[in-house]
Amino acid sequence: MISMNLKPESVAQFERLMSSVEMLLPKAVEPVDWSACHAANWRRHSFSGYLEPVKVTDSTRLDQLLGVEEQKQTMVNNTRQFLQGLPANNALLWGSRGTGKSSIVKALLNEFGDDGLRIIQVEKEDLIYISEIFAAVENQPYRFIMLCDDLTFETGELAYKMLKSALDGSVYSAPENVLIYVTSNRRYLLPEYEGDHLGGKYVKGELQQSEIQEEKSSLSDRFGIWVPFHVFSQERYLEAVKLCVERWGQKLGREIPWSDELENAAIKWSHDKTKRCGRTAYQFSKNWVGKYLLK
Repeated sequence: MISMNLKPESVAQFERLMSSVEMLLPKAVEPVDWSACHAANWRRHSFSGYLEPVKVTDSTRLDQLLGVEEQKQTMVNNTRQFLQGLPANNALLWGSRGTGKSSIVKALLNEFGDDGLRIIQVEKEDLIYISEIFAAVENQPYRFIMLCDDLTFETGELAYKMLKSALDGSVYSAPENVLIYVTSNRRYLLPEYEGDHLGGKYVKGELQQSEIQEEKSSLSDRFGIWVPFHVFSQERYLEAVKLCVERWGQKLGREIPWSDELENAAIKWSHDKTKRCGRTAYQFSKNWVGKYLLK
C-alpha cells in the first residue's frame, strides 16, 4: 500500500512525471469516418501516430488539367482497375515541377470519391510507420491511395528502405485495398551525380549499368507505372492559357477577349517564371483576368 503522506516536493515530482508520461502516450482520437471523409493525413505522435481527417479537400477536376491528356488517361485507367478489384499498379509520377503531378492524384479523388476511393497523404518522414498505416485501413470497405507527394530521398534514409520493402511485397507490403502513388521531380527519387555512371561494364557487347545506378533505380523499378511529366512547348502553353482565361470568363460571367497583347504578356510571364507548364498558365490567367476586370 502506498503511503499518502507525501512531501510537497514529492507530489510536484510525481505530477511532473505523470505529465511527461502522458505526453508520450498515443493521442486519443476518434476513428476516421470514411463514409463522410474522403481524405486523411498521417500525423506523428510520440512513438506512433494517427489518421487525421482532412476537412477541406482540393477541388481540382480532371477536365481542368491541361496538356497532360496521356498522363490523365494512364492514371484514370489504373485507378478504375483498382476500384473494380482488378490488377492495378503502384505509380510513380515524375518530372518537372508545376506540370500537374499532384493535381492529377487529387483530381482522381474528386472523380472517384463517390465510388469508394479514399486518399491518405503521408510525409516522407512518416514512411517508417507504413505498416501501421496499412493496418489502420486494411479492413475498411474502401479503396485507398497512399500518396507521398514531392518525394525525394538521400542515400541511406530509413524511409527509403521502408518504402522499398512495401513495394517489393515483403512483410510491409500493402493490403489489397491500398495502392501507393508517389510524385517526385526525380525519376529515381535520389540525387544523381556524374560519378554514378562510372563502373559500367560491357556484357556480351552491351553496356550494363554501374552498381550505383542499379541501386538508385531499384526503388523506382518497383513501381509498375512510370508517368513522366515534361515542360510544355510554347504552343501548348498558350493553349493552356487560353483555356484558363476562357474558364475564368465563364465562371465570372464576363467575356475576356484574346489579343496579341494578352498572348505577348503570357509569353513574357513564362519567361519570367522560367517555366512553361499548367501551373504557370493558371497563375498568369488569374493575374490577367483580375487586372482586366478591375479596369
